Amino acid sequence: MLQAARGFVPAGVEFSVYAGLGDLVPFNPDLEGAEPAAVLDWRAQLRGADGIVVSSPEYAHGVSGVLKNALDWVVGSGEISGKPVALFNASPRATLAQASLAEIIRTMDARLVEEATVALPLLGKNLDAAGIAANAEMAAALRAGMGKLVAAIEAARAG
Repeated sequence: MLQAARGFVPAGVEFSVYAGLGDLVPFNPDLEGAEPAAVLDWRAQLRGADGIVVSSPEYAHGVSGVLKNALDWVVGSGEISGKPVALFNASPRATLAQASLAEIIRTMDARLVEEATVALPLLGKNLDAAGIAANAEMAAALRAGMGKLVAAIEAARAG
């Protein structure tokens, strides 16, 4: 996955995929100050990021519970506050989750980069990362979205 993602990222930009969402315990504000190691790692990864790409499938017209839980863990601690965020969507038909996710991101005081948002028509195509990279239209959309996110990050650094 990470190797394939590198083909969509401008030269000189480091991109990493966080694979620990499933390790996060359910959000519990009573654990503030005594968060499990997985939560501390999640927060550290976000603190170290200059920008964030979020991609979520739509379940029952909403954001997946695992992603919502992860975001809940950083609402009060502020790791994404002010950071540029792009939303990548694997189905243009999944508009309710995208709208909900956009609202969550805005509520968390992150900077949603609308022009970097990408929706790929993957439904029924059975494409893996290599297949997406081989599809000229999809690859171009991902590169454009990443380029716009990087431009937003650079603008935030400059100003």
